[in-house]
Amino acid sequence: MGSPGERRSKNWPVGQNGAGSFGSVSSVLLSDPVNPSVDSPEYPPELARLPPGRHGLPREFVAHNQRERLIAGLAEAVAENGYAGTTIAHITRHAAVSRRTFYEHFNSKDECFIAAYDTVMTELRERVGQAFDQEDEWPEAVRAGIAAMLEFLSSEPQLARLSMVEALVAGPVVVERYDEAIQSLVPYFQAGREGRPPEVLAGLSPTTEEALVGGMVSLISRRIFADRTAELESLLPDLVEFTLTPYLGSPAAAKVARQS
Repeated sequence: MGSPGERRSKNWPVGQNGAGSFGSVSSVLLSDPVNPSVDSPEYPPELARLPPGRHGLPREFVAHNQRERLIAGLAEAVAENGYAGTTIAHITRHAAVSRRTFYEHFNSKDECFIAAYDTVMTELRERVGQAFDQEDEWPEAVRAGIAAMLEFLSSEPQLARLSMVEALVAGPVVVERYDEAIQSLVPYFQAGREGRPPEVLAGLSPTTEEALVGGMVSLISRRIFADRTAELESLLPDLVEFTLTPYLGSPAAAKVARQS
């Protein structure tokens, strides 16, 4: 086991529960954390249209299926048109529902985007938290958490753009949520201060962790904006070394960064 400063309590705040595997936009966005799915053995929630005519499905299931499809439809529409260029018509076309159905669930495009953003961030937090909790040492836990974040974003380019790029132009409510999500990472890098010698602590300013998180997120966002999302996982060694160096020193941080 490492020194006290290399240990960390398993309280990574971006999630404690593991998430199931997924392979598409719908598999994430059809798991709405605010309104859990209504189970139906005959018709599980999915992007396909509901059976036409008198399908006999429970009212709650029909309503939730439509809401989930609208959330996924927004993600696909934003990927095509950008947030500013996306209209209600774009969303309903991708979701295969009527405009009237949209307004039965959301008052505006902004409200639908918030639902989508919250769903994506919940999934991301769960994945990062699960990865972090699998490690006993703080440096390795940081590496695992960053790796999980990069893997999630690179495997879901539409969701990556929605959450890391389009969120910044989606209105003040979403920007506030974005800032909260980014700031939620700060205390967990602050855990790296524990047990460090005085000379190391003397080199850390009160805003060191904010600068580290900001730099990491900025680099990730620039890659996504440049349509280089598929390359995100290649950033892992550099991001790990960048975030660990203030606490471990460059040689030790580089060793952790380049672990297989």
